[in-house]
Amino acid sequence: MAWTSSCRRPLLRLVEGSNCSVAPSQRLFSRGFSADPHHGPPKVNFWEDPTSPSKWKEEHFVLISLAGWGLFGYGVYKGIAALANKTAAKEVKPSH
Repeated sequence: MAWTSSCRRPLLRLVEGSNCSVAPSQRLFSRGFSADPHHGPPKVNFWEDPTSPSKWKEEHFVLISLAGWGLFGYGVYKGIAALANKTAAKEVKPSH
């Protein structure tokens, strides 16, 4: 952590000037590139607008996508299992 503050000192001298009256421990750093919730259209819960996934919150989109892929995989598994049971039933013939 100490190396981050030592990296910021030269930048602060450039931005604020070398004769700053505030002590380095009392300076507040602003995160200029941090996430700003006011960019782009507002995001909504998926149950509020289920027909437009582009408006959903990212975590809701991920959860619903994973659930959809899970259901698809389960359906494929059940379909293959049903085909395997049909072919196994045809192969077993009673012999008299």
